[in-house]
Parts: sequence; structure tokens; C-alpha cells
Amino acid sequence: MGLETVTLSFPIVTTFVIYSLIMLYIGFYFYRRNETTEDYFLGNRTMGPFISALSAGASDMSGWLLMGLPGALYIGGLAQSYIAIGLSIGALINWSFIAKRLRVYTSVIANSITIPDYFETRFSDDKHILRLLSAFVILIFFTIYISSGLVSGAKLFEATFGIKYSYALIVGTIIIVAYTFFGGYKAVCWTDLIQGLLMMGALVVVPCVMLYHLGGFSEAVSLVREIKPEALSFGTGVSAVGIISSLAWGLGYFGQPHILVRFMSIRSTREIPTATTIGISWMVISLFGACLMGFLGIAYIVKFDVSLNDPEKIFIVMSQLLFNPWIAGILLSAILAAIMSTASSQLLVSSSTIAEDFYRKIFNKEASTKLVMIFSRIAVLLVACVAFFISTDKNSSVLHIVAYAWAGFGASFGSVMIFSLFWSRMTRLGAIAGMLTGAVVVVVYKNFALEYFGVYEIIPGFLCASIAIVVVSLMGPVRAGTKEAFNTMLKEIDRNSR
Repeated sequence: MGLETVTLSFPIVTTFVIYSLIMLYIGFYFYRRNETTEDYFLGNRTMGPFISALSAGASDMSGWLLMGLPGALYIGGLAQSYIAIGLSIGALINWSFIAKRLRVYTSVIANSITIPDYFETRFSDDKHILRLLSAFVILIFFTIYISSGLVSGAKLFEATFGIKYSYALIVGTIIIVAYTFFGGYKAVCWTDLIQGLLMMGALVVVPCVMLYHLGGFSEAVSLVREIKPEALSFGTGVSAVGIISSLAWGLGYFGQPHILVRFMSIRSTREIPTATTIGISWMVISLFGACLMGFLGIAYIVKFDVSLNDPEKIFIVMSQLLFNPWIAGILLSAILAAIMSTASSQLLVSSSTIAEDFYRKIFNKEASTKLVMIFSRIAVLLVACVAFFISTDKNSSVLHIVAYAWAGFGASFGSVMIFSLFWSRMTRLGAIAGMLTGAVVVVVYKNFALEYFGVYEIIPGFLCASIAIVVVSLMGPVRAGTKEAFNTMLKEIDRNSR
């Protein structure tokens, strides 16, 4: 019994079509409600805590949550769960320390609607070097990141509908691009809300049913002990370097533009604690479910003689085997939800970078709002096309693609973001040095040194970027006005805390 024996069914097709139409309808609904670029790119800063928290979570946890992470646990056992632990810690720190300061700085100090916009105003960069550099970083790493979502979508449609990978890739890309193209930020956030709940529900239901069929948790553990005893250990099969690398995923949160923009759009800083509780609760439940599913899969696949050629398809196989086609269709839509929520957020940030940070701010400062929004929609298509071509390799690992892009943002943007919000002495040249160093070290280390040292590329990238920021900042003066703006931010935060 296996994936190959599951035939295409009317209920699954119908469920997918209905789900996709609902998402597209939300995109069309908000199409005529985007009157300004701040509406289209930031939802006019009117998002409540519930939608902000689930949107941040859903846009963060792409297809790797339901495919890459369970696949990693299926192959490597509990030792692979350090990634989930590192991510949970990183997300909590991000919400607790970064969210409030970034929200205040981008609204009270200057009305910044993109991350490059924030960096430029934070350091009074009248030469636009930071804006251009950060825009290039976003376009390079987001294009790679988006391709991971397209690979996930293609694998989903290939396994579910039995169609060729190339056709599956085309279908998934069209669905994702369509509602991002029309709806903008509000559409992305509202669909994220639905998708986040669907993802969490699927990650609770599927492992619970797997446990039932395996005879309970004790029986499942016994089976795993017989089949692959090393999978029960948090240390077997993984070195200290491997554990540190997995935990280091948490560093990436501080530099992810599609997550940081959720902090910028929340309605009020007073709602951030509520959003933090909601977001972290959702994340812990979802990550635990994904890890449990991969772990239980070790026992289930052997006990019931199921064929699994691609470990990253464990969720797809379990959904099809354990549930009737109607329920399976809903559960499999959770993968589509994870893919759409992340890819759409990343496409939107990429398009805002091209339209707002390149076109309007540098080449055509007099461009009308309507023209900028048209340009941004064209940018969505351009970025999607490049990501599409990267995704044509069906053997690509979703987790590996995500890891590369995650490290790129964490090292280049994460280091600059932390220092910019907590160190008033940081200078414009320090920010440029840190961002450039982080991006270059990740790319060079990944391609030429990773096989020799083994440590995840985000660690050397983040450390080198931080050193560059401190050294270069201490070598020169702080530009006029930047310290005053920093102190104004602190006073505003103190006022909101009373």
C-alpha cells in the first residue's frame, strides 16, 4: 500500500477547487479596497492582534511545516526537533523585544511602509545605499524562498492528483500569484487567518488519528524502538555542531521581512502582548504536531507496510490513507494553505521593494499611487516567474531551500535590525557593513565552506555581520538626528507602557 495506490477522487478535487476559489474571492474582494500604497503594502496599520498573530505564524510556516519538518523527523528522529525548539525561542524573543520598537519607529518617527524604508530613515541615508542594498537582499533571498513554496505546491499536486511535476508547478504558481496580484496586504492577512487555523487543525488531527491506529503513544514508542532505536534519542546521530545549528534557526526571525511587516501593521503597541500569546501558542501547537507526525510515521510506515518514496510527503500519504476523501481533501488543503500564506506574503514584500523602494523612491518620486500599485502587481509576476524557473528541479529539498533563504535574511537583516533598535550609537556605515557582510558570508560559506565545518550558515553570517556593525560604527560619527529619533522612540514606548 502506498502513495501510488491512492487514486484521484472527486471529493479531493472538489475540496481543492472550493478552497482555492475562496482564497481567490478574498483577493478580488480587497481589490477595490486598496486606495493607497499603505493600504496595499501594510493594510493601513489597522490589523488587530488575532489576525496579526496568525498571519505572522502562517506566513512564517511555509510548506516546510507540513512537509520538510515531518520529513526531517521521519529520517532523523527526535534529534531533528531542535529546529522546532530554536524557532519557538526565536519567535518569542522576536515578538517580545522587536515588535514594539519596530512598530513605534516605523509609524511615530517616520511613516515607513517597507523594511528598506525603515533602514533608510533610521540612519538618515540620503544616498539611498541602504535602501538599494536591502532591496537587493530581499529580491535575491525571497526569490529563492518563494521557489521553496512552489516546489511544495508542485509536490502536493503531483502526489494528490497524479499529474506531472511540471504541470503541477504551473497550477500551484497560478493560484498563489492570482490572489496576491489582486488583493494586497489585507487579502494576504485575511487568507493567512483562515490558512493558519486550517494548518494547526490538520497538525492536531492527523497525529491523533495516527496514534489511534498505532494503539497509543506507548505502543508507538515501542515500535519505533524496534525499528529505529536511535530515533528516540535527542542526541544520537547528531553532533554538538548539529544541535547548535538547529537551535540557531531562531536567529533567523529577526531578519524575515514578511514577519517583521506584521509588527509594523498591527493596530497598536498595546495589542502586541495579546498577539504574542496567540502567535506563540499557535506556533508551539503546530510545531509539536509536525514533529509528532514525522516521529509516528517511522512506526506507521513499517507496521502497515506503506511505501514512502519521499519522506517530505509523509503528511500527504497519511491524510490519504487515514481519512475519507472529503476529509483528506480538507487536510491536504492545509499544505496548500501553508504554501499560499508564505509565498503570497513574500511576493507582496518583493513587489513592494521593486515598486516602492526602487521605482518610486529612487527613479520616479512623483509617481502616482495608482501607477505604483500597477507597477507592484507587475513586480509580483516578475518575481514569480524567476522563482518558477528555480523550482523546475523536482528533486529540490523544501527544507534545504528554506534553510538557505532563512539564513540569508537572518544574517544580513537580523543583525542590523537588532542593533538598529537597541543601540543608539549604530551608524549608517555600520548598517551597510553589517548587511553586506551577513549576506556575503552566508552565500560564500554555504557554497564553499559548509561541507568542511558543518555548522549552519546563519551562525558565521550573523556573527560576522554583528562584528562588522560594531567595528565600523565605532570608527565614525553618528549622523545628525538619528540619536534624537532613537530617544524619541524610547520615550514613545515608555508613554505607551504606562
